[in-house]
Amino acid sequence: MNVRLLLVLSLLFLSCNPFAPGLETSEDAGDSILGDPKTVEGVFQNIKYAYTFRDTSIYGQLLSSEYTFIYRDYDRGVDVSWGRDEEMRATNGLFTNVQRLDLVWNNIISLSTDSANTRVQVSRNFNLTVTFNPSNVERADGYANFLLTRKEANQPWHIIRWRDESNF
Repeated sequence: MNVRLLLVLSLLFLSCNPFAPGLETSEDAGDSILGDPKTVEGVFQNIKYAYTFRDTSIYGQLLSSEYTFIYRDYDRGVDVSWGRDEEMRATNGLFTNVQRLDLVWNNIISLSTDSANTRVQVSRNFNLTVTFNPSNVERADGYANFLLTRKEANQPWHIIRWRDESNF
């Protein structure tokens, strides 16, 4: 084979790595699996993404610095709550210690927005399947009540309060 042809073919092969294809740059490059955090539905889509892929960086972007998580401890008959830092530690622990999380958001039960479109209260039904291992699978069903806020109508929503009303 001609040395020159071999050199040209080698250069072409070396410049094309089939295991690292180029990034799509067209306008209509497939839809992102992340939601638009400027929409309420986008926030729910991003929570689902964070749980599915156990991604605390996406999850953390959704939480306000004033975030509070609340759930009912039925054994003690009291509400238990914690802030953003403890939520991130707890979520990281969950994401680290499970094999799989399947979150399904069902119907929105209620949604109310203020006149400035900077505060929304939303209640939504969900199903969560937590797979620790194939022989240890837990399911939670219930409602999640959220308070979302943002400074202006064109900015992303942040979760300021999440009240879990599930059977877990």
